[in-house]
Amino acid sequence: MKHILAFLCAVMAMLSLTSTIAIAQSKPLRIEVTKGVIEPMPFAAPVFVAENAAAKKYAAELTQVLVADLTGSGLFREIPNAAHISKITNFNAPIQYPDWKAINAQALITGAVSVSGNQLIVKFRLFDVFANTALGDGLQFVATTNSWRRMSHKVADAVYSRLTGETGYFDSRVVYISEEGPKNKRRKRVALMDYDGANVRYLTDSKSIVLAPRFSPNAREIIYTSYETGSPRVYLMNVDTMKSRILGDQPSMAFAPRFSPDGTKVVMSLSERGNSDIYLVNVSNGRKVRLTSSPAIDTAPSFSPDGSRIVFESDRSGGQQIYVMSTSGGAAKRISAGKGRYGTPVWSPRGDMIAFTKLYKGRFHIGVMRVDGSREKLLTASFLDEAPTWSPNGRVLMFFRETKGVNGAPSIYSVDITGQNLRKVNTPTFGSDPAWSSLLK
Repeated sequence: MKHILAFLCAVMAMLSLTSTIAIAQSKPLRIEVTKGVIEPMPFAAPVFVAENAAAKKYAAELTQVLVADLTGSGLFREIPNAAHISKITNFNAPIQYPDWKAINAQALITGAVSVSGNQLIVKFRLFDVFANTALGDGLQFVATTNSWRRMSHKVADAVYSRLTGETGYFDSRVVYISEEGPKNKRRKRVALMDYDGANVRYLTDSKSIVLAPRFSPNAREIIYTSYETGSPRVYLMNVDTMKSRILGDQPSMAFAPRFSPDGTKVVMSLSERGNSDIYLVNVSNGRKVRLTSSPAIDTAPSFSPDGSRIVFESDRSGGQQIYVMSTSGGAAKRISAGKGRYGTPVWSPRGDMIAFTKLYKGRFHIGVMRVDGSREKLLTASFLDEAPTWSPNGRVLMFFRETKGVNGAPSIYSVDITGQNLRKVNTPTFGSDPAWSSLLK
C-alpha cells in the first residue's frame, strides 16, 4: 500500500492542488502540495478473461479502451502484455505478486467478461503489487453488448478514482461543431461523440450555420445557436429524439447560451439595437430576465456550480475582460488583471477556477485563474486556441485549435490543468467549439 500512497502524493503534486483523499484499507490521508511533476505510474492490465465464447470479441477490445483511457490521462504508463511473466487465464486464480514485481508493475488490473443474450457482464479487481493486496473490493458492471465501450470507460473511471482519490471523467460525452469543406465555405453540423472521439453521431444537418452547443446538467439535452431562420436563435434539443425547438421568445439575435446547474434556466446574450446584454431565460416557459444593462458588449456567460454567480466577458472597460456578478444581476466585478484580451470564461465543476481564452501579443492561449482572478496560468499558446470546456472532474480542459492560412482548419485538443499532456482528439472531420458533459448515469 505504501507504494500506491507514494504515487498518490506524486499525483497530487502534479495536479498542483491541495486535496484530501481516502484510500481503501488506510486512514484518510491529507496531502498538501503546491507544485511538482511525476513519471506516469506503471501498471499492468492483462487482456480480460473471456468466460464464454460469445465474450471473446469483447474482452480484448474492452481492455484496449481501458488502457487507452488510463494512459491518455498522462498519469499512468502501461506495461505491455509481451512483458508479462504471469498470464491471467482465470479471474479467481491467486495473484502471483513476485511475477508482477519483477516487471515493476505498481498496480495490476484483472478482469473478466461474459455474455448472456445481449447482456454484457464485466467484472474487475485492482491490486497494489508491492503491498501484495487488493485495493478495495472488486466491481461488476452490467449493460447491453452495444454498450461495451461504456463498460470500458466505467472500469477506467473506477481504477482512476481508486488510484488518485478523485472522480474519473472517461464515461462522458462531448458535443461539438463538425466542420467540412473549404475555409470560405465551411459546412457545419452539431455532432456528439464519446470523450475520446469515438461513436460520433450528427444531430443537425449542414443547411444552416450552427454554433456553441452546450449540454444540460443531465447530458440529455443541448442548447445551441442556429441561423435556421436567417438570424441567430438559441435552440433546445433532446439528444435522443433529436427534436428541437426555439427556446422562448427571441425577437433579436441570441447566442452564447449555457444551462444553469439545475437545468431549469439558460443564460445567454441577446442583442438589440446593436447592444448585447445578458439575459436569464426560463426553460419551461421562456420567460426572460435581463441581467446586464450597459452600452458594452456583454456575452459568453457561465454559471458557478452552485448557481449563485455568473462569469462573463465584457468590453465595458475598453477591451475584452472577465467579470463576475450575482445570478440576480446588479454590479459586476472585473477579475482579469493581466495584459491582453480575455474571453469565453467557463467556471470549473469544482468551483475553484475559471478557464478562459486570452489574446496576448498576437497569440491565443487557453488559461485558468482562481475565481478572484489570482494565480493566472496559461496552459497553451498557438495561432488560435479558443473555447475551453471542463472535464466532469475539473482536471482536464478540452478546446479547439485552428491552423493559420487559407487552408487553416480547427481540431479539438485536450490539456490538463498543469499545462501538460496536450493531446489531439481524433474526429472524422474538422472540429470546433467542444462542450463536455457531466459523467453519464
